[in-house]
Amino acid sequence: MKEGIHPNYRDVCFVDLSNGSQFVIRSCAPTKETIKLDDGRELPLFKLETSSESHPFYTGTQKSVDTMGGRVEKFRNRYARVGK
Repeated sequence: MKEGIHPNYRDVCFVDLSNGSQFVIRSCAPTKETIKLDDGRELPLFKLETSSESHPFYTGTQKSVDTMGGRVEKFRNRYARVGK
């Protein structure tokens, strides 16, 4: 392979700031901070606001728009006769 044209592909520790969960995957993500893991490795740190550990879609805690005051039903009733 040609030297100097490939990104720095290495193990990176991603930390979810909303719940503190950590996972290590290989990535090219640019980082300035490092973290020392329990196994003694020191890896680049990338902070995330949300991940699959905390996102409502993956945790099953998302709210349906229809259950929040019946707005969908009000819309359907208001415009039901427009399409006829």
